[in-house]
Order: sequence, then structure tokens, then C-alpha cells
Amino acid sequence: MAMAAMVWALAPLVILLIHPAVCSRLILSPLTLHNGLGKTPPMGWNSWNHFGCNIDELTVKETAEALVSTGLAALGYNYLNVDDCWAEMKRGSEGELTARAATFPSGIKALADFVHEKGLKFGIYSDAGYFTCEKQPGSLGYEEQDAETFASWGIDYLKYDNCYTDGSKPELRYPIMQEALAKTGRKIFFSICEWGVDDPAEWAPDVGNSWRTTGDITDTWKSMTTIADLNDRWASFAGPGGWNDPDMLEVGNGGMTIDEYRSHFSIWALMKAPLILGCDLRDMSNDTLEIITNKEVISVNQDSLGIQGRKVCKKGPEECHEIWAGPLSLKRTAVVIWNRCEGDADIEVSWQEISLHPSTRVTIRDLWKHEYWSGVYNESIVVSVAPHGAEMFILSPGWSSLPKQVLAAVFDTMFASQ
Repeated sequence: MAMAAMVWALAPLVILLIHPAVCSRLILSPLTLHNGLGKTPPMGWNSWNHFGCNIDELTVKETAEALVSTGLAALGYNYLNVDDCWAEMKRGSEGELTARAATFPSGIKALADFVHEKGLKFGIYSDAGYFTCEKQPGSLGYEEQDAETFASWGIDYLKYDNCYTDGSKPELRYPIMQEALAKTGRKIFFSICEWGVDDPAEWAPDVGNSWRTTGDITDTWKSMTTIADLNDRWASFAGPGGWNDPDMLEVGNGGMTIDEYRSHFSIWALMKAPLILGCDLRDMSNDTLEIITNKEVISVNQDSLGIQGRKVCKKGPEECHEIWAGPLSLKRTAVVIWNRCEGDADIEVSWQEISLHPSTRVTIRDLWKHEYWSGVYNESIVVSVAPHGAEMFILSPGWSSLPKQVLAAVFDTMFASQ
């Protein structure tokens, strides 16, 4: 009780410690879609990365059950999204989309109802072209009809792709679906997937809740690192209501090492990317589950300040030692120290590199070891990082005089609800 009283007594201090970047964001943030969704990056699961077109009703139901039974849903992974290949290859007699009878015999509404009964949200896929990428009917020319269909089924999330178009610019086609969704009166998260073709970060914030900044990810180190670099360019355009999307997570699909997957998850979290899982949740290794259930890393992604972290420094041989950082609420700073070299490395981080004054004294929380460093630090730190690995920290200035137990209790309250 005494500890709880002390934590609550710190509430006024917590309010005063809100990061000054909040003020600038309130003034300078880009125009965003005002549908009340995406205040933090979405979290959930999508069928494509692991299953591709081999997706069916039973797999979706078992995945919904796995989201709940593994504790993922309780951590915020609430969207269950079916990607391409759910529909019949031709529209119905009245021009309507229909579920593929062979694989979704109960229909999409019944499946959405099942997912909702699990306390989850249900997402689906369509395309701003005549056909989807796998040649099922697209929504170009059918935007209002399809939006009404999706709303009547209870859809909560629409991933909207960019295949087989009429040649017009995405800036012209995507707002039509956004307006159609708004007319339905149902709140549907609108995920723009035009692969960064026309630099959507510059025009999509008032159209969608997220926008792909890159081509499709594959389950390789080269693809993941390339996409992280491409997405970094657009950091200043992201914020509550609209997020840069470097594509879905590959963690657990088997193409990278555990260290590489931990790097993948750390960087996506820091970049405020949507945390959309793409592995088979029914058959995960303990290592995979440990990575994707890290509450402390998730708390960085879901931080209320909503500022995308970015690459701030490259150094070392071939500049493959990287420092990524970004501000958090409560004047904290999230830091990822990423070793993209082939050997172990001791990597130094100076305060100037992460926009702190050299004299700033901080406490350091290790988000992968789940522990505080003893003492307080200023000017710089040196961290040992495995090849292709990443270490992730939160630096909290101004708290060094508080007892360590109080620091831990305050930190725990920041993500206890995740």
C-alpha cells in the first residue's frame, strides 16, 4: 500500500514530465484522418506472410483462438485480418462480393461474428483496382457497394491494395474508398497499400490510418533491413491517427535467426510501425512467443506521444553500427543499438547522438533483459551487441534521485494495461 501511495503521489510529477515535443506535434503534426482510429499503431495478425492463398475459415478461427489463448490479444494484438484469396473469382448477380464457398463456407459475416465473440476485431482485404493481386474482384468502380458490404459484415479493418488499376494515380483512387467507408457510419481502419509508389506519406495522412511506404517484405535479413531504411525516410509524417507502414512482421516464419527477428521487432516497434504478426500463431516456438510478447518493447510502439523513432547515427566498419532513437512521453528516450555487421561489437552511444545534453543524468532500462542498469549515467554508454542483433533501452532523465523500487513501479504502470 505504501508503494502504491508513493506511485500515485508521483502523478503530478509525471504530468510535468511530459515531453516538450508534445507541444510541437500539436502545432506541426500533419493533417490526419479524423475517424477516431489509429491513435496508436494497430496490432494484430494478417494471413498473407505465412499462408498466402492457402487460407480458410478453420485456420482463421483457430488463429482467433490462438490470439486469445497465448495472451497476445491481452497485449493489444486485436485485429485479425484475412488478406487476399477470400472471395469468389466473380461477383454475384447483383455485383456483390461473395466469400469463396470452398474455403469460407459460412461466409464472412459469420466468421466476423465468431472473431468478435472472442473479443477481437476482424479485417479484410480488397484492391483499388479491377482485380486484387491474386485476381479476385477488386473494388475499383464498386467502392460504395463494397464499403456497404464490408460494414454489413462487421468489418473493422480494410487493407486496400494497388494491383490491376486503371492507370490513374493512387491519390485519386484511394480517397474514393475512404469516403465510401465513412458514409457507412462504421469505424473501419483504412490501411493503404500502394507500396510507396507515389510517396503516400505526403498525401495519405488525411486519407488512411496507415500507408505502406515500401514494397512487400520477405522473410530475409536483406529485405527487412532494406525496408527499415526506406521507411525511415518518412518518419516526420507519422503520428496519432496515421502511421507509416513498412509491411507486416515476419517474426517466427523461419527465414531469419532469433537475433535478426529480435532486431526486426525492436526496429518496427521504435518506428511506430503497425505490429501485424504474420506467422502461424497455432505453432510458435518459445523464442518467437518471447519476442512478440515483450510488453516493454510493445510499450514503446504504443507510447501516447506517437513520434516515430529514426536512425540517428551510423558508425563502425562500413557504417554497419547504427543508433536509432526517438522521444517518448515523460521526457524519456527510446534507443535501439543495432549491429548490422557480421561480428560482435561494442557500440558507443553519445548523448549528443540521441539529442540529449551531455550533462543529462539518466536511468537506463534494458527492454530485453527487463532490468535497470545500476546507477545513473551521462555523456555516453557502451553496449555489446551480437552480429545482426539489437539491444533496446529506455533512458529516463530526472528520476535518478528516486528509489529504484519506485522507478520500477512507475515504469510498470506505463504498460500494465497493454
